[in-house]
Amino acid sequence: MEQLYYNGKIITMSGKNPDATAPEAVLVRDGRIVAAGSVDEMKALSAGELTMTDLEGGCLMPSFIDAHSHMVMNGQMALCADLSECTSYSDIIDVMKRYLQGRQNAGNAPLIGYGYDHNFLTEGKHPDRDVLDEVSCEIPILAMHISGHMACVNSAALQLAGISADTPDPDGGVIGRRGDGREPDGYLEETAMQQIQKAIAGQLQYDISAMLRLMQQIYIENGVTTVQDGASSMQDIMLLDQMGRMQQLQVDVVAYPLLTADGSKVRTQFKNLCEGYENHLKIGGYKLILDGSPQGRSAWMSEPYLGGEEGYCGYPWLSDEEALRCIRIAIEERQQILVHCNGDAASEQFLNLYEKALNESDCKEDLRPVMIHCQTVRNDQLDRMAKLGMIASVFVGHVWYWGDIHMKNFGSVRGNHISPVKDALDRGVAVNFHQDTPVTKPNMLHSVWCAVNRISRSGEVIGADQKISVYDALKAVTIQAAYEYFEEDSKGSIEAGKRADLVVLDRSPLEVDPMEIRDIRVLMTIKDGNVIYRRH
Repeated sequence: MEQLYYNGKIITMSGKNPDATAPEAVLVRDGRIVAAGSVDEMKALSAGELTMTDLEGGCLMPSFIDAHSHMVMNGQMALCADLSECTSYSDIIDVMKRYLQGRQNAGNAPLIGYGYDHNFLTEGKHPDRDVLDEVSCEIPILAMHISGHMACVNSAALQLAGISADTPDPDGGVIGRRGDGREPDGYLEETAMQQIQKAIAGQLQYDISAMLRLMQQIYIENGVTTVQDGASSMQDIMLLDQMGRMQQLQVDVVAYPLLTADGSKVRTQFKNLCEGYENHLKIGGYKLILDGSPQGRSAWMSEPYLGGEEGYCGYPWLSDEEALRCIRIAIEERQQILVHCNGDAASEQFLNLYEKALNESDCKEDLRPVMIHCQTVRNDQLDRMAKLGMIASVFVGHVWYWGDIHMKNFGSVRGNHISPVKDALDRGVAVNFHQDTPVTKPNMLHSVWCAVNRISRSGEVIGADQKISVYDALKAVTIQAAYEYFEEDSKGSIEAGKRADLVVLDRSPLEVDPMEIRDIRVLMTIKDGNVIYRRH
């Protein structure tokens, strides 16, 4: 089976600069790229039945590669009450009541809502147990913040989890309290969420078939053909493995078990997935979380947040001893490790401990450690990342979604330096972009738009000196993302021998006004030469 794509703009992403003379056509055979060149040249190379695909002036380029997200969680949250459009407590109550009324045969099973953002609520703060008790006093309710790093619950959920006035704050987390400083008010931050999540896990009821479809469909519709499941649990890997065996995975999935949650046991049980893809699934290494959310003011900073409690800098998830233990495991096993660092103090902890563990070992392999998010990473830290060969996976969408909040929380100097992509590239750091789905949708073109324009929701330019070219931004969602997965030789560009993972856009990002990049539509998604999505 051969396909020839022609009559459109073709961006190969195969060089350091945009193609001076872009090819006219691309020939694909048995899921692999044969060559790119003129239409006549490609026809001459054809060795069998040839299907001609007219791009009709559209743009063909390598499909997008997700460098960090939570695929299984995306499927789960897609089935929960959608709180993302709520602008007040009353909105949250109304949405959750309607969702509750629409449930069938669920009884008193826990109710979960996802996606509220206190920064954009009229009340300007998180809802508490009293707000959620207006939805139900009998059914346990969990409302998760858009960041996934904090939540609020009702009285029934607190009781189910056994969280009371006598429950101490866990390491790396906070239990919100009423005015007396003891009685829980329903707000849970970071590791404090784990107790309620464990309590309700066995009682949740999901439409499994719908979850399996939704967890990958939104990626496919956005032109993404390689997806990450970050912080995978044993149950997540078992589900993904089952999907693969049942031929239900349409995209490649790279999973990273959480080291603090039996990650080593996961790799031991699924050794077959550690050597490469099996049924579109592989285990890429380990995941570690060192801090929280900057827009939620739980990210660990070296200098205080502005406003609120004087001197407050957020806090770490793990002690140096525990984090070092985990990093040593990854290096000893010669595994890549992806580490969540939003605050610069968390970045400092990661760098210090990785350097220490690496110096203590005899490791000479290229492990490509990854700092995830990099929201407030400093330039001196970027210099150290370059020396370590550490990848910066930047959640550049923060500029749009929470840029104004960061300016408020950090002030002008630190606020303008969020997602410092240009400074990272200037220092030779390998950079890719992600959307942390389900936190935001896996819209790679929106990330490219953010990196190029650096505009916030209010219309302010955040860090003009951190703008990059469109081509460099496209590299961050194609070939540089492939590099993170050690797959730059098989994905991320249109070159002979590489997998035919492609996307067709209605316009070329290199040719439109930079402000229009986020309006470009995905027309077709192609995985291993097969069309898995076509826009109607």
